[in-house]
Amino acid sequence: MTDRRHFLHTLGGAAALAALHPLAALAQTIEQVKILYGFPAGSAGDSVARRVGEKLAGSSYTRNAAVVENKPGAGGRIALELLKTAPADGSVLALTPFSCTSIYPHIYKKLSYDPVKDLAPVSIAAVMHHGLAVGPLVPASVKTVKDFLAWAKANPNDASYGSPAAGSTPHFIGALLGINNGVELKHVPYRGSIPGVTDVVGGQIASMITPSGDFIANHKAGKLRLIATSGKARSPFSPEVPTLAEQGFPELTTEEWFGFYAPAKTPASVIAAANASINAAIKDKSVIDSLAVVGLIAQGSTVEEMARSQSAEFERWGPLVKKVGFTAES
Repeated sequence: MTDRRHFLHTLGGAAALAALHPLAALAQTIEQVKILYGFPAGSAGDSVARRVGEKLAGSSYTRNAAVVENKPGAGGRIALELLKTAPADGSVLALTPFSCTSIYPHIYKKLSYDPVKDLAPVSIAAVMHHGLAVGPLVPASVKTVKDFLAWAKANPNDASYGSPAAGSTPHFIGALLGINNGVELKHVPYRGSIPGVTDVVGGQIASMITPSGDFIANHKAGKLRLIATSGKARSPFSPEVPTLAEQGFPELTTEEWFGFYAPAKTPASVIAAANASINAAIKDKSVIDSLAVVGLIAQGSTVEEMARSQSAEFERWGPLVKKVGFTAES
């Protein structure tokens, strides 16, 4: 378990150090960059890695488009394990959702990497809102989250929700929704979003909580009903769907980001070059449009902003994970 004071102090110090080095300090452009992504090809985050990676070619950071290597398994931890031991010269980055660096330290007693000691924040790249969708197992009269909770309470044998992984942010959103409202919701973990969405559409499970972009096509086709999203404001991709906060559940507001990391000992000048090039790529209209297709909002950051957000999410989710009572051994 990462110590709170150490987490905040070390992470903030690393970000400040990166900011002190001018971009000009980068001795030479890197020939080839590899991006590790800990989930399958074709997923939303994979689109971030590939679209941003393509746009890095010819930048002050790297001569060529980045090569993406998918390392699925262990809820995204494998990619970060590999990043930990990768050369600290800017040639290897990893893209990951913040759950792997801000939530996992609270649920894995023996996490194989230290998010602070082993990883250096580079830049946030995209933001996703999670969504709650119900399928044909739930009556058409269920149109809101309160309707769903009332139905779940009256139908305990069918009251289930899927998530893309045990220990993921959607897992905890669903668990807290049930705990906070005195309703038992059975969690069904999947290996990624697609199998769970398929089961919701097929009526095998009642509902699913996962990145809302994974529901859009089926929602528009009427195969399932997206009844809430988790952002501070409504998702631009489903503006007709009210947020959890609008429906009386503001404590579940969550906007999860995908961010790029480098090995911890990567020179600050290299991180600065990577940050500048990634942020330039994220502003490209073709990248913005391609991420919108999978329900992601392109959004960059400074190194410091990413470090502060990582710390804030670490602080927020600690007591929530404890409230749920989930550990890797449970």
